[in-house]
Amino acid sequence: MSVEIDTPLLRVERPFAGCVLLTLDRPTARNALSRALRLALAGAFRRCQDDPEVRVVVLTGAGAAFCAGLDLKELGAAAEVSASIMQPEAEDPVLAMERFDGPIIGAINGAAVTGGFELALACDVLIASTQAVFADTHARVGVLPGWGLSQKLPRMIGPGRAKSLSLTGNFLDARRAGDWGLVSEVVDPGQLLPRALQLAADMASVLPEALPAYKRLIDDGLRGSLAEGLHLEKQRSAEWAAQLAAADIEQRRDAVMARGRQRKPEDY
Repeated sequence: MSVEIDTPLLRVERPFAGCVLLTLDRPTARNALSRALRLALAGAFRRCQDDPEVRVVVLTGAGAAFCAGLDLKELGAAAEVSASIMQPEAEDPVLAMERFDGPIIGAINGAAVTGGFELALACDVLIASTQAVFADTHARVGVLPGWGLSQKLPRMIGPGRAKSLSLTGNFLDARRAGDWGLVSEVVDPGQLLPRALQLAADMASVLPEALPAYKRLIDDGLRGSLAEGLHLEKQRSAEWAAQLAAADIEQRRDAVMARGRQRKPEDY
């Protein structure tokens, strides 16, 4: 099943085998999540999940912003606000992202605000441009988050820092986001997409069956305590080891060593 279904709001590209690049494409609206864009994004992730050739997704925004959150102009004109905020599954991009088995790399090119911040937090790895900023303005708009921000952000940067951001609506710049561990890397704007795609290529090059299994192990373990996570790891490690063959391990060892010999200083 192909995922190359562009809409006027979402660009869908395959930069190389195994990777899909999704670009939110409402730059004049700072890529605000209108109902149509939410529907397009959720549909794209469902198609990625259904396509066995898609192993990694990179998500970014067109223009100066990553995503300004829900389209407040559209929301303000809605006949029923609650129905517009609490979307059905077909229009829920974060739910579709959570159901995608492979890693999602967020290439945060500019402002990621409120719902856009939640969209970023739905990614597995974030790489930020030096021009990126993050803000949670739910309390200023007068709504509560529904895509996980109130629970994910404290676990990533600590409850004190999360409350400082969410209870003020203040902005967090890229450098501090890197210092706090919210983003994995901060790069110059021109290097953002190349770096995200390089990381995607590295992920796509690991064993096809191991990539989603390892992601699930990390995510499932984080849902419980450390003791529960360690128990889960032991259990799944044993299950995985039961189907391994010595010849396969030796072959993969040779491949890992060969890749190590080819490494360059910039790979670190």
